[in-house]
Amino acid sequence: MRIAVCDDEQRFLDDISGIIEDIYKSLDIITERFTDGNELLKSFRSAPYDLVFLDIEMPDMDGISLAEKLREMSNEVSIVFLTGHVEYAINGYEVNALRYLTKPADRRKVKDVIDKVMGDLNKDKIIWIRTDMGEMKLKLSDILFIESQNQNVVINTSLDSYSVRGNMNDYEANLTPEGFFRIHRSYLVSLGKIQRVSEKDVIMDDGTSLPVSRSKRTALKDVLFSYMDREAF
Repeated sequence: MRIAVCDDEQRFLDDISGIIEDIYKSLDIITERFTDGNELLKSFRSAPYDLVFLDIEMPDMDGISLAEKLREMSNEVSIVFLTGHVEYAINGYEVNALRYLTKPADRRKVKDVIDKVMGDLNKDKIIWIRTDMGEMKLKLSDILFIESQNQNVVINTSLDSYSVRGNMNDYEANLTPEGFFRIHRSYLVSLGKIQRVSEKDVIMDDGTSLPVSRSKRTALKDVLFSYMDREAF
């Protein structure tokens, strides 16, 4: 997930960026800071952001004008305005703003916004796999865990299992930002599908017990606690 924060006042820029980096330090979230709207637009053109926090009152280009330019480039980006004056809120409807946050930023409200955007991004995400029956797509939300078997990768869902040619390291790299964690050299699990964690294994929603490598146990707890904290609100 890519997030941009744009505010001409450094203290507010550091405040909200610090909140994001503290809450989501265990996840692959990129947060970039801007004090100039034109620099944000330049960066957005080369690599769009999923979520943008914009200060409304900036000297060179106000947040509403900046949001309009972002909307011209993308209808997908979520825009959140930062302001000390709630009377500006009505203008946000013109650019389909997700929310307004008053300054100074409230930690819980920032978290709620990011969790909503993250949930929306993950909800309908799919991967394409090649099976003996041809190409097919799977929803990430249906995947329980992925396991390595010889030269194949087996993708286990709530309905079926699919054996495909693939590299476990590639699946780990692509799916870790989507809420997956590699608990063992042979297993990559969906954090949202873990029912219980014991000393040496995890129990998935379908009752499958999977081993956790000794070297992964502490990291799993940290990542899982962070995931549960996000999903609780």
